[in-house]
Amino acid sequence: MIADRGKKSKVADEQDSEHIDAELVLSIEKLQEVQDQLDKVNEEASEKVLEVEQKYNEIRRPVYDKRNEVIKSIPDFWLTAFLSHPALCDLLSEEDSKICKYLDCIDVEDFKDVMSGYTITFNFKPNPYFEDTKLTKTFKFSEEGTTKITGTNIKWKEGMSVVANGVDREKKGNKRPPTTDESFFSWFSETQQNDIVEGFHDEVAEIIKEDLWPNPLKYFINEADEEDSDGDEDNEEEKGNDEQDDDDEDGDEEEDD
Repeated sequence: MIADRGKKSKVADEQDSEHIDAELVLSIEKLQEVQDQLDKVNEEASEKVLEVEQKYNEIRRPVYDKRNEVIKSIPDFWLTAFLSHPALCDLLSEEDSKICKYLDCIDVEDFKDVMSGYTITFNFKPNPYFEDTKLTKTFKFSEEGTTKITGTNIKWKEGMSVVANGVDREKKGNKRPPTTDESFFSWFSETQQNDIVEGFHDEVAEIIKEDLWPNPLKYFINEADEEDSDGDEDNEEEKGNDEQDDDDEDGDEEEDD
């Protein structure tokens, strides 16, 4: 009898387990259906966001062109903005700064498909250093996640090259801002003949595109430093107030004694 009861209990447990497993499988299947719907909505949202970004890139373009025309009337605008930028200021050597006095304007333009890449262009007035009027760096992204980089091979005038050993250098791997003992202009020819694997970052390009280009005026008028200075002053003021409060409390305690 006891053995029979044990067998029945075991069978009941197995049936309950099978019932629970079946319910779990059904719940997971339903969850997957909902997740698939959500993925589809997210995909549609990404496409819409891309369409909006492309639309406003077209709207922004004439405004950027107008801004560049105004900037051309301000002496050394881009050089000043560059030297005032906390991350870019150390990139220019003394000779680079002399060359950048001939810098007419900087332009950043996304491809029509904004996800496929962009080009950074430095436009120069005629100068004694090189023949080029435009120096460009282009980043092309593939659907496979690789990046292809092309840049201007600068045509230096005789004896005027500021790039190490008189030739442009190629570097592999992640790009880091160069130190002041090398020329910023070597960056234009730091390219890869083969596609670069996913995860590659060009720090200089990203700073120019995402920070300097959208609003160079704030760096030209040194607004960023002023904001940091204001923040430091506020911190000092708060610290002074806290110290004064502590002194007042100590004085009150002594009077009580």
